[in-house]
Amino acid sequence: MPDDKKIIDPLNADFDEVAKALIRGNDRKEITPKAAEIQVLAPKSGGLEITPNEPELDLGIEAERDVGGIGMGVLKDGTPYLNQRGLAKLCGVQNAHIGTISSQWNEDDQKPRIKAIKAIIDKMGLHASRAHIETMHNGVVHYCYPAEVCLAVLEYYAFDAGTNCQPEARDNFRLLAGTKLKELIYAQVGYDPTGRQSDKFKKWHDRIALNYQSAPKGYFHVFNEAHTVIYELIMAGAPIDEKFVVDISIGQHWSKFWEANGMDQTYGKRKKYPHQYPQDHPQSAAGALPAWCYPLAALGDYRLWLQDEYIEGGKFKNYLEGKVKRNQLPPSVAQLAISAMDQKSLPAT
Repeated sequence: MPDDKKIIDPLNADFDEVAKALIRGNDRKEITPKAAEIQVLAPKSGGLEITPNEPELDLGIEAERDVGGIGMGVLKDGTPYLNQRGLAKLCGVQNAHIGTISSQWNEDDQKPRIKAIKAIIDKMGLHASRAHIETMHNGVVHYCYPAEVCLAVLEYYAFDAGTNCQPEARDNFRLLAGTKLKELIYAQVGYDPTGRQSDKFKKWHDRIALNYQSAPKGYFHVFNEAHTVIYELIMAGAPIDEKFVVDISIGQHWSKFWEANGMDQTYGKRKKYPHQYPQDHPQSAAGALPAWCYPLAALGDYRLWLQDEYIEGGKFKNYLEGKVKRNQLPPSVAQLAISAMDQKSLPAT
């Protein structure tokens, strides 16, 4: 089956598949989703009002990006949005149709289309004073449609517009229903919705302080060699703490690889060393725990394995997806970390 006809399961599709599928059927151009540099900001405060009552031209855009002709971004208060042309493209309609929705939003005599879209928003338990938020960016007024409004408009053109229903809108709504549109925007523009604080490195640094010289001379241990992966996870917004210990995953997979390939015979036997955890980690209750360390001669092979097998071979992605399924990690953070590691090459020696 040709790639441009590939059927996407909206419940199980990953972000790469969703982002690529959004472009199919419009101009046939596919994109390679890549996360931008992460911006760590406080998340938008909760509330039922999607758009403010009055225009806020000084609200500002924190991050924006054009993805295959679909303009998207995040406002400085954390609101994910699509621009007018981007929303029109998702809905399979002309840009002017979305502009008309905005201009008719608060008319006294409400058009059936506006009533239907507002009814969809009401069912979400939300309210929008206006269809879009106006904000000044680089000297130009931008019209930003919050993700919730976008989904309501998309649902209207997918199912409720009668003879004006659009197949593109139906396909895209199935891909982006629920929180997927928000997560896709966050991932594409490189925004961290978790709002991690400035001490995000503290727990990792605490472990480094306890273990940086713990392996015997002539040996290395996985924790100190996992710094590239851990750093990218922290920058993507992952909570590296007592519940998120990625070096355990790396160590288990490397140990299996070592045994399966008889690497004791090649480099000499590995040893155990006492690995310690900070007192605020529950693991510390057992005291120093024995962990494997490996001959330095194998360090090059380890780094190649980390890049080729753990990261590019899918083990890293599987680890993060497991965290997402257990609600221990936002999907957008997982996507940011995976994208960041896909773009980096770890040193082979």
